[in-house]
Amino acid sequence: MEFENTFNVQVPVDEAWAILTDVERIAPCMPGAELTEVIDENSFKGKVSVRLGPVALTFAGDARFEDRDDAGYSARVKAQGRDSKGRGGANANVDFRLIPAEDGTTAVEIRTDLQLSGSVAQYGRGVGMIKDVATQLIDRFADALHEQIVAERGASDEAKEASADPDDAPPTPAAKPISGFSLGASVMWNALVRWLKGLFGGRSDG
Repeated sequence: MEFENTFNVQVPVDEAWAILTDVERIAPCMPGAELTEVIDENSFKGKVSVRLGPVALTFAGDARFEDRDDAGYSARVKAQGRDSKGRGGANANVDFRLIPAEDGTTAVEIRTDLQLSGSVAQYGRGVGMIKDVATQLIDRFADALHEQIVAERGASDEAKEASADPDDAPPTPAAKPISGFSLGASVMWNALVRWLKGLFGGRSDG
C-alpha cells in the first residue's frame, strides 16, 4: 500500500536537511521508536512499537539510505522488520524530499510504499487505518522535532549570552513517545468518522 504525508520544519532547507538526515538526532522524536545500533552513516538498527487497532506490535529490524541526494534534498530509505512475537513483518520504501518555502521554512514531503506480511497483514488490512496511524505518527514526530529545535536554539542562545563553552549546554531531553491509547483512540475516531460519512453520505433528506 502507498500513502503520502507532509509536514513543515521551521528552519531553512539546509538546516532542515542536516537535521533530518541525522538519524541519531531525530530518532527520539519518533513516537515508539528506539535506535539500537548505528552500523555506519547510512545503515541503522532499531525497533518501533505501534498499535494497529486493538493489537500492539513491536518491530525490530534495520533501515538504510538507499539513495541520497544532498544537493537536491531528497532521499530514499529502505526499512524492514519483524514482529517480536513472530506475527509477521513489514517492509517499507520511504521517499522524502525537502522543499524550501518563501517564509524561510521547509516543507517535507514523504511517500511510503509499505508491505505487511503474516498476521500483521490481517491486523492492518484496512488501508484507512494504516494511513491514520502514519498520519498520527508523522504529526507527533513533527511536533517533537519542533520542540527539539526550539530547545536547542534556546540552549545555544543562552550559551552565547553567557560566553560559555557549547559543550556545557544542557542536553535536550528526549521526546516522549505517545501512548498506545492516545494513538489508538485517534485512529478509532477517524475510522468512526469515515464509517459515518459512508453511512449517511449517500442519503438524501428528500
